[in-house]
Amino acid sequence: MMTRNHLIALVGAAAVAAVAACGNSNTTGQSSAVSTTPATDSSATSATSTTVANTQACSDLGGQVGPDRVCTVHSEDEGYTIDMKFPADFPDQEALTTILTTQRDQFVEAVTEPPVRDVAKELDIKPTTYRSGTPDTGTESLVLREYVNVGGAHPTTYYDALNYDLGKQAPIAFDELFKPGAGPVAVLDPIVQNELTARLPGASVSANPIGADMYKSFALTDDAVIFFIGQGNWTIEAAGPQEVSVPRSQLAAILA
Repeated sequence: MMTRNHLIALVGAAAVAAVAACGNSNTTGQSSAVSTTPATDSSATSATSTTVANTQACSDLGGQVGPDRVCTVHSEDEGYTIDMKFPADFPDQEALTTILTTQRDQFVEAVTEPPVRDVAKELDIKPTTYRSGTPDTGTESLVLREYVNVGGAHPTTYYDALNYDLGKQAPIAFDELFKPGAGPVAVLDPIVQNELTARLPGASVSANPIGADMYKSFALTDDAVIFFIGQGNWTIEAAGPQEVSVPRSQLAAILA
């Protein structure tokens, strides 16, 4: 769900843009390519029940499930469009539906709150799936890249991510990745800050301004933990959203 109240930020951005012009931005507003791989079900019976539940979740959002088991949602109203895609076989459909419903509702509230600007507005959410371990006992991560344009001078891209332990049949929170008392933020901050400084020469990359919340959107692979940082969350907005892959070897001492 939206970190640090995206709605307030979006409405504020639109209001500022209506009064004053901003400088140039390098943000393209393009979302990452969809990468979804069907999950392996343990039996034909579980596959059937999951299909029914996931079709309902897609239907609740006004979408349709295609042959690739990806739910596609498209809606439009005067002045704005909403496009969302997500894998209909992601294990934690309830949490996923909650995120997408919240994003949709907050976007609609932001773009319809008077005064309404006569410019095109857009919410575009695209998924990427990551996996680690085996299909039965490993993990599945779903990262949602959320392109938001509420009619201000510049659109913004955020992330939401869900991680699921396939063996335990349970979601994975950031704190659960690490040993108790490991202090992961103190370990991660210099790694990520150094990476951002190296890839963004000339940009201001100060200390992590929001602590552990910076790392809430992550994905797990066999070799790394990938962190997804929304546009403007750590460095200047013109730098765009950031993905920082930290090798598991660098976190071996603190990973649970």
